[in-house]
Amino acid sequence: MEDLKVALNDHADLVSELFEKLSAELRSGFRPAVDNFVGFFHAIDWKEPWLICLLLFHLSVLLITIISRKNVNFQLCLSMVAFTGVYLAERMNNFLGKHWKSFASQNYFDPHGLFISVLWSGPLVFMAIIIVVNTLFTLCHLIIKWKKAELRHRARLARDKQE
Repeated sequence: MEDLKVALNDHADLVSELFEKLSAELRSGFRPAVDNFVGFFHAIDWKEPWLICLLLFHLSVLLITIISRKNVNFQLCLSMVAFTGVYLAERMNNFLGKHWKSFASQNYFDPHGLFISVLWSGPLVFMAIIIVVNTLFTLCHLIIKWKKAELRHRARLARDKQE
């Protein structure tokens, strides 16, 4: 029983410590996060041709996603391509980290994969989220159509029984 009390006290201490850290971070506001983002943004040379092509690629995929919003099968394939791109991001980061001198002015591909996560995986996940939300809206509309048809069918059956 004593061991249980000690374990509970240790757990309570750990939770209170985590809560204090979280409240301290919330009190400091978003300033450190904004500073980190601005530093990340300024560290990148946005005029490099491969970065411009990457951004144009993501813009074109976004446009294709929006234009094809009525075609559910195509959107399913597009989401699979996006998820495959996210899945392969670690391998891409390793490969591009080894060969960065052939296309970039500096090595953006750190071992933790922050750059590839932000500029490759992030937009692809965003596109996949758009596709999922669009699919949910499509499903809601289909359910509404189905229920209306079901109600019409029941009304016809009730009318036929009365006659």
